[in-house]
Amino acid sequence: MEIKTNKFSFKDFLARFPEVSMPIVLGEESHHIFSQENKPLSQELVDTYIVPTGKDSPDEFTEYVPCFAIEGTEKFAAIVWWKASLLRYEYVLSTFTLKGDLINQRVIAFTEVGEGSIRRSVATINEDWEIYMAEGISSKETDQFEPGSTVTTSCEILVNGIIED
Repeated sequence: MEIKTNKFSFKDFLARFPEVSMPIVLGEESHHIFSQENKPLSQELVDTYIVPTGKDSPDEFTEYVPCFAIEGTEKFAAIVWWKASLLRYEYVLSTFTLKGDLINQRVIAFTEVGEGSIRRSVATINEDWEIYMAEGISSKETDQFEPGSTVTTSCEILVNGIIED
């Protein structure tokens, strides 16, 4: 049975995430485009479908922006939202059953501000649902990137909605 709140169903939640074809690149500023193009999420949608998937509790300053749904998933939904919290901004990829149950979730890109540095990660999702992520550190004072800090990782979304390394 599909999860249904007083006002909104899972389909209503998914409607805030327009389907896009791949490839797509998520960088530090990509959320600005999504926040201008997509309808915002109501607090009820956030509380019903996003908060239960997270490992931490959002505070009154946490913000969510619906980004997109990955086109071509038929047996599950794969969506990305942007989460802004104190000194950390992240793009979260989540997969759900068509009834609204969480299958899997992973942060695929982020910016994290530390005492003397900024960690940044960008992600590219291709047509085969493979996600390539590159992470690096820059100095907060000079914003100079430290080439030796680069780490690359990858994962993929399987046909059952599992996100696998």
